[in-house]
Amino acid sequence: MSDAPRRVRVTADPARSVPGAGRMPATRGIALPGAAVDEAEAVYDRALRRTQLRLALGTVAGFVVVVVALTLAIALIPELDTFAVLGVPASWFAHAFAFYPAIVVFAVLYTRTAARNERRYRALRERE
Repeated sequence: MSDAPRRVRVTADPARSVPGAGRMPATRGIALPGAAVDEAEAVYDRALRRTQLRLALGTVAGFVVVVVALTLAIALIPELDTFAVLGVPASWFAHAFAFYPAIVVFAVLYTRTAARNERRYRALRERE
């Protein structure tokens, strides 16, 4: 029979290591690895990212305002507890179901606006 293969231990010499070796190179803009990124494309990419970030922050802020307003309305309107559906107070139904339409509305608005932003920037890039 043959002997087992000899194992070799490989270690790196810290004095000879190259700084940054093994890290991915930093790229400007959105591009495939190895593809050249021209300056105009990088400007459009940064502008699109800023626009999408502004849209996201605005959407989150609007959603928080609506949720706080719904919560305050439920807490501050005691008449909601006088109405009952199947023995359950209306304020409980409001807590259970009033937030879902708000979530759906903000999700649809965000998605449509983000897609419109991307279409506009794509049209700007193709025009050049």
